[in-house]
Parts: sequence; structure tokens; C-alpha cells
Amino acid sequence: MMSLLDVMIPLEITAPKPEFRLLAPLILVLLGACLSILVETTSKRGPRYGAQLIVSIVTLGAALALLVRNWIIGNAQIAMLGSIAVDGPTWFAWGALLVFGLMTALLFAERRVSGGQSQFTAMGSSVPGSPLEREAIAARAEHTEVFPLLLFSLFGMMLFASANDLLVMFVALEIFSLPLYLLAGLARRRRMLSQEAALKYFLLGALSSAMFLYGTALLYGYAGSFQLRAIDQAISAGGQGRGLLLAGMGLVAVGLLFKIGAVPFHSWTPDVYTGSPTPVTAFMAICTKFAAVVALMRVFYVGLGAARWDWQPLLAVIAVLTMCVGALIALTQTDVKRMLAYSSIAHAGFILVAIVGANTAANGLLPGGIGSTSAVLVYLAAYGLATLGAFGLVTMVRKAGGEATSLAAWQGVGRKSPALGALMALFLLSFAGVPPTAGFIGKLLAFTAAWKGGYPWLVGIAILMSLVAAFIYIRMIVVMFFRNPVDDEVEVVSPSWMTWLVVILGAVGTLVFGIYAQPLLDLAGQAGVFLR
Repeated sequence: MMSLLDVMIPLEITAPKPEFRLLAPLILVLLGACLSILVETTSKRGPRYGAQLIVSIVTLGAALALLVRNWIIGNAQIAMLGSIAVDGPTWFAWGALLVFGLMTALLFAERRVSGGQSQFTAMGSSVPGSPLEREAIAARAEHTEVFPLLLFSLFGMMLFASANDLLVMFVALEIFSLPLYLLAGLARRRRMLSQEAALKYFLLGALSSAMFLYGTALLYGYAGSFQLRAIDQAISAGGQGRGLLLAGMGLVAVGLLFKIGAVPFHSWTPDVYTGSPTPVTAFMAICTKFAAVVALMRVFYVGLGAARWDWQPLLAVIAVLTMCVGALIALTQTDVKRMLAYSSIAHAGFILVAIVGANTAANGLLPGGIGSTSAVLVYLAAYGLATLGAFGLVTMVRKAGGEATSLAAWQGVGRKSPALGALMALFLLSFAGVPPTAGFIGKLLAFTAAWKGGYPWLVGIAILMSLVAAFIYIRMIVVMFFRNPVDDEVEVVSPSWMTWLVVILGAVGTLVFGIYAQPLLDLAGQAGVFLR
């Protein structure tokens, strides 16, 4: 009699062959984050800040160099058994995240302590920092753990933007979200407002993650696979269970739109932007949005491209609501950080306008052309430069209690410090899309992509909301230059070279790409096609 072992069919399991060269930037950021944890646990408190800053800058700089090398060599492909897509949008997103991550690390390092004194000093004054900051310094309340959290979050964002598998995308979502929840609550003075922001972000973020996971399960039930290409093939083949498809599509969209800050999933944005430390707010404002937008395009263009007639009307409605809510409510704000928060919501709506157009290679776009994907990448790059620069300037306007973010405190700031006022005006004009700034190029490309995609009515609404938003930024410029100061305690402080470097890089990039945008357009044109 034959035994069970004799009739068993041998099961062959193929081990994955990691494409280490293509994934080297991603792997290096993860290794740097682990090294940063080791430094945090083994080094003494005194030299820890410097060591953490060095680890972060070297890690991100080396990863950027490897990325540039890989991009020059080319050879885009789907790696890790179809889980990670290393293609043009991935390279562009990774490069932008690494550059913005380097700039954020410098903003984080501005909070360092040297000789028991804050690095901030008032212009024309020898008073270091604020009394509350001096108390925090005396209590050794500086947070060096922000650097490993930054690196882990960047690793998750890079993986999220390149994930070609919904399950991998969910894991990446959690990897970059959990450090952000902690960073939001790490104000050096341990303010209740910061802790409240972290709690709100965590609770709402956990809910959106659960919806994303539930939607992933429904799409798996429809297609029998987590991979985006398999889902698209199942839709094209007219698979059974259309209810599963629509429900899964909607729930996955909720998880992605939450991270972008689109209406009606935006309620966390103003409170978290206001309560978080300003460098953390700057990091969330661009890097989270960048990773989430690229992931959203990958899901809808690659995985759900065959069902675009179903999701385009939905995203069009969300884009209109997002633009209107962001622009109109920003008009009523009297706090600079809350104003920038609602501004970011409006910008999320402008980005969605380009995505809705779906002007892609799959829909007739010529190779190398500037379609929806390329337009969104340019928009995000321009928005990131202005955002980091603007939040860097926000840290320089202070009074005894810390940063002065009320609109009244900014009255006459342009007179006290013409350089700060001029730089802030430049960034605000870029937000408004006024030439010759990079923001103008981004908006022009985004609206053109939507127009070519068959949504001229949506472009009309976007232009109208852009004019409304422009009033917000012009009002801020008027307050800085044409109003008399009302608060004598407000000082314009001079930070170290690190914050100035971030601000200057943002200003130079905003001007250069506004006047001569061709290099950026060429990169975006090469990065405008997702692998399937």
C-alpha cells in the first residue's frame, strides 16, 4: 500500500531575488533609521544631537546619490515579486522625499541645544530664546528621537509611493504614520496643544487605515489578488461582484484621501498643523502629501484604470469640495499656521483636478509628454519648496511664549525685517500661482492636464478658487508690509545657518523653476509613466 508521502505532490517555493541595486536607496534609509536608534540608545546626551544629525544627513545624502545613479542607468522594473514598482514616478518621488527630508532634518536640528542656550537669538538683542524654552532646556527636554522617527517615516513614505501591491501599501502606510503620530506630540515644551494634536491625528489616522485595509480585502475578494495589475485585469475582464469593486474602491480612496487632506477627510489638518512643532508641520505638509498623492495615482491609474468612468466623477466632486472648503475657510483664519493648513487643503483640491483629468499614456498621451502624472509631480515639487521655506520663516517670528503665529503678531514684520518679509511674500505668491514662481508652472500644468482630459468645467472652478486663495496670500503680504505693528513683544529672530539654508534653497528653487522650468519639466516628463 502506498503511503501518503508517496502520493504527495512536491511543492516548490521560489525564493524572491531582491533587486538590491534598484532598492538600494530604500534599504539605505531603513539601515540609517536603525543606526539612528542605536545612536539614541548608546550615546551620551551631550554629543547625541550632533551624532543624530550626522547620521540623518549622511544617510539621506548617500541614498540620494544612489538614487541619481540608478535613475541615470535606468532599467525600471517591478521588483520583489511584483510588490514594488521601481519606475519613473518612483524615482521622482524618492528623490523629492529625500531632498525634502534633508531640508526637514536641518529644521529639526535648529532645535538643538548648545552650551545650555537656545540657538535662537533676537535680531539686535542678546536674549536667547524664550523663558519657556530656557525652562525646557534646563529640564533637558530636547527630543533627539525626532531623527530616527524622521528616517523611519521617510522609509515608509518611499515604500508607500512605490508599492505595487495593496498589502505592501498598507504596511507602508502604517510604517510612516506611526512615527508621525509621535512627532506631532513632541513639542519641546510638552504643550497640551501638541499632545492633543497627536491624539486627534492618531485616532482619525487609525480609522482611515482600517478603512483602507477593509477596502483592500474587498478588492482582493473581487480580483483574487493584491497586485494592482491583477486588479486592473479583473476589471477589464468584467469580473463578478461589481459591488465588491465599488465598495473596495471607495474605502481604499478614503484611506488615501485622508493622508492628502481632501474634504471630507480633512478635519485633522488644521488642528494637527497648529498643534505640532513647526518643523514637524512642514514635514507633514509636503512629504506626507507627496507620498500619498503618488500612491493615489498608482492605485487609480494602474489598479483601477479600467474603472476610471466610475471613480472620475467621485474624485471630481471631492476636488470641488476640497478647493472650496480650503480656500473659503482660509479667508476667516487669524492664525498663520491654520491659514497654511487650509491653504494645503485647497492645494490638495488643485492636485486632484489634475488627477481627475487622467491624461496618461494609457489614454493617448504621447511618450515624453506632460500629462496628469508629470503635472502633479511638478506641482508637488513646487509646493514643497515653498512650504518648507514658509514654515522655516514662521519659526523666526517669536515672542516670550514662543512662536508668534497670530496674524496680528505678523503686522509690520516686513518693516522689521525686509528680508524675511520679501522671502515670505515670494512663497505666498508661489502658493497663489503668480508668475514667475514655480507655483505658477505647477498650476498651469495641472489645469492643462485636466482640460485635455475632458474636464474644462472643473478647470473653471479651480481658476475661480485660485483667485479666492490669492486674496488670502495678498492679505498676508499687506499685513506684513502695510500695517503698523501692534504687539511690541514680537521679535524677528535670527536662527542658525541651517534654517537659513532651508529658506534660501526654497526661495532659489521657487524662482529658478519659475523662470527656467525646463530641467524640472524634462525630469517630470521622463517620470510620467507608471509600470504595470
